[in-house]
Amino acid sequence: MAKAPRPEEQIAAIIDLAIAEDLGHGDVTSEILVPPELEGRATIYAREAGIVAGVEVAGKVFLKIDPSISFTVLCKDGAAVRSGAKVAEVSGRVISILNAERTALNFLQRLSGIASLTAKYTAEMHGLETYIADTRKTTPGLRRLEKHAVSMGGGRNHRLHLGDGILIKDNHLAALRALGMSLKEIVARAKKNAPRGLKVEVEVDSVPEAMEAAEADADIIMLDNMGPDEMRQVVKSLKGKVKIEASGGITLNNVRQAALTGVDYISIGALTHSPKALDISLEFDPESFKSARL
Repeated sequence: MAKAPRPEEQIAAIIDLAIAEDLGHGDVTSEILVPPELEGRATIYAREAGIVAGVEVAGKVFLKIDPSISFTVLCKDGAAVRSGAKVAEVSGRVISILNAERTALNFLQRLSGIASLTAKYTAEMHGLETYIADTRKTTPGLRRLEKHAVSMGGGRNHRLHLGDGILIKDNHLAALRALGMSLKEIVARAKKNAPRGLKVEVEVDSVPEAMEAAEADADIIMLDNMGPDEMRQVVKSLKGKVKIEASGGITLNNVRQAALTGVDYISIGALTHSPKALDISLEFDPESFKSARL
């Protein structure tokens, strides 16, 4: 098996791919209109309230396009901003800023959208011990960045990848039950063969299955698409004996109701698969332009 890239290498590769996607055939508009020696300064603004994430990534995009660009962070990742807030300043060759603008803003808008949505969910947990977690329902190739954005919004990261923990889901159960194995036997096999330090989690969709998983000594039990009454039954019987996760069918409208059942945490796929991008834009300061020869 190939060695997994380090986080910084992975992020650099993501940025390279995004730049190639947008700039691989050049920026014909800027190239035919903007003098290469023209310099200027631009400001990145938040156009709506939210939580910022991806500022450093945006800066890396500008510097990858042109190392001579100056990028100044004005709002760090995790900061709450109001509409009109200045997020960062960029100065240097105008053509380079234009080359990088869309790619940088794409990262910044999407990651800030994830952080902002996560913050709304975590706000619903006020006064409770339940926490919000993400899932692996991420944009292909962007998982590390999107999970960072979740943490900036106050959420926690579930598994980063398939090697990050043992989660026995419905299709694992279906395949192994076809071989004649019971839920208890499946969990026991996982516990026996688990690499050292990895916990065993099992997905269940009924109260009896939750009890069986607990009897098999599962470390975490995921309650999949259960209603509040069923969740309360499981919590009443198993709280303190095993970690309990709720998942499936949970929205901003009912997340607090789910948390009030006493589950330890709630995983929300929508944090990364359905966020609205935060409105963020870049604007040049007209008075900053210099050294133009048309």
